Order: sequence, then structure tokens, then C-alpha cells
Amino acid sequence: MKYEWRKAEKQIYLPKKMSLQTIPNYKFICLSGQGNPNNELFGEQVSALYTLSYALRMKLKKGELGEPFEYTVYPLEGVWTSEKAPGDGPIDKNELIYQIMIRQPDCLTKEDFLAIVEPAFQKKQNPSIKAADFIEYEEGRVLQTIHLGPYDNESETFAKMHEFMADKQLERRNTMVNYIHREIYLSDPRKIDPAKQKTVLRYKLK
Repeated sequence: MKYEWRKAEKQIYLPKKMSLQTIPNYKFICLSGQGNPNNELFGEQVSALYTLSYALRMKLKKGELGEPFEYTVYPLEGVWTSEKAPGDGPIDKNELIYQIMIRQPDCLTKEDFLAIVEPAFQKKQNPSIKAADFIEYEEGRVLQTIHLGPYDNESETFAKMHEFMADKQLERRNTMVNYIHREIYLSDPRKIDPAKQKTVLRYKLK
């Protein structure tokens, strides 16, 4: 049976309302960068993450890494900050600092990842493939909700999250050491009306 994260992990990826969750240790393929996410480099990095993720998915499906396992590739995620204005309001996108990533099944190892890097690069010739890394991270207790609409309107949802934290006496802390918040992209912006885009917004809590 195919593993579908949208069905099996609804509480993590499809919160129906603002909610508190505890996020366990996950494995990711990731890339770091700086600058406007509308630029060519960001698109190249996203493509590299999906190339590597689908290469590993195929190996697992064929049983080349143990027991055959078929699953839906996890969604793209990103953690964000800005050197000059590390907050959640409107900022200059050219000053953004980020790490983008795609979660991987728990059964995969860094050795599995390293084994597919060179073949994936030879096939796609995308230099970001060789810059990618395989990491593990446990986010712990978080506050998260769904933002419906364009990315540029996320500050409205962040404001509601701040109100919730103030009411519940919760405090935000940085995630992955230096980043302000996490976003999980449930919609493909190339295929959907911006007004209908769904993005999980998440704060790590103290």
C-alpha cells in the first residue's frame, strides 16, 4: 500500500486550525541560500531537491534499499530569516536568508543519499545537486496553522499567531539555530490561483 503523508500525517501537514504540535526527529535533503526566492538560483535549488528525492523514492519502490516501500514525496519546506529585518512583516526579498528542504523516509541513511548524488547530477547537470546535504533535525514543540493566499500576505497570518501566543503565554524561539519560522508548501504556485495557495506556517516554541 502506498504511504500518503496527506492521509497518514494530517495533524502535521494539514492543521484545520491554529494548533500546538510536537515534531519529532526527521531526515531532510536540504540546500541553503540567500536572496529573492523568485530568482533563478532558488528555482534551480528546488529542482535539485526534487530530483534527489525522486531518485531515492524510485530506489525504495524497487526494493534496492531493502524492503520495497512506495510513498508520496514529501512537500517542499523552508526556514527563513533576514539579516537586516529578521521578523515576519514585509521585508526586502533580496535580503532573505533561507534553508529549503524535503523530508525523507526514516529508513533512508546519509549513505543512501550520497550514493545517488553523482548519478542524479550526471542525468540533470544541475550544480545544486552536488551542493545538497542530508541532515536530521528535531523541531520539538511548535505552533502552526494554514495560511491561505499569496506568500506576500503571510504577515497577516503571522500576526494572528502572535496574538495566539500572547493569549496562551507562549514564546517563540529560532528554528534550526538561526531561522525565524518554517513554511511548508502544500500548493504548487505554478498551477494554482495565488488566492487558493495553502502554506503551513510554523513557529518553534520555547
